[in-house]
Amino acid sequence: MRRPAEVGWALPPRYCVLLPLAVVLVGLLLVLQWRSLERDEFGELPDFAAIDHVPSMKRAFFRYMTPIIEHHNDVIRAQRARLKALQQAGPPDELPDDEARWLRQLSVRYELPWQADTPPEGLLAALLLRVDTIPLPLALAQAAKESGWGRSRFAVEGNNLFGQWCYTEGCGIVPANRSTGARHELEVFPSVSEAMRRYMNNLNTHERYREFRALRARLRREDEPMAGLKLARALIYYSERREAYVKEIRSMIRQFRRMLAESSAP
Repeated sequence: MRRPAEVGWALPPRYCVLLPLAVVLVGLLLVLQWRSLERDEFGELPDFAAIDHVPSMKRAFFRYMTPIIEHHNDVIRAQRARLKALQQAGPPDELPDDEARWLRQLSVRYELPWQADTPPEGLLAALLLRVDTIPLPLALAQAAKESGWGRSRFAVEGNNLFGQWCYTEGCGIVPANRSTGARHELEVFPSVSEAMRRYMNNLNTHERYREFRALRARLRREDEPMAGLKLARALIYYSERREAYVKEIRSMIRQFRRMLAESSAP
């Protein structure tokens, strides 16, 4: 497989078979990515604190967050499908320019920059470990836990529902209980949708979540359901509370099974 920097214009015969599929996938991906830039597509974060009835508040949280999670998982599914199509085509003599360009951009987005001595086949395999979805119950549980069901100061003022930190002065909101000498702030996002995209990208790229990605890949190989309950075990480094945090997230996921069914009811 030729590397992007060396790509020519010739199109191998095997890609003629894949071209219609690629066109469909590219179209879907472009539409989904365009939609993800729409700041108000899902509306502003509702005032969940104004809902006094706790079960109703939690159902409202589910109904608001679920389509955002599903949207970004759809974007990832489209990316993954295109990667799988390239992988299943086998090593070609040349990679079409558009595929090479897209692969290079995706590798940067998932923090796997193309190295001159990296075989493209290896890059595809490495990307497939990262370009994968986050189970809905897991994303819901972390959003609820980290943001106090969308009612925390950081959620309301900065659309930050996942406790994401930044380290440049003025990049976010300074927590009231920040230790002396600490530099972190709670990042401010233009929308909840963008916060969701960054959360998923964090799990899919950061070194701390290598075990999470490895477990997810194993579950896929063994054709097991992508259960958030199982994957939550691998998020030991998401919080300074370590095991206690994982235990709480897993407990929330168990409770959510019934609540998710109720929230989807008319």
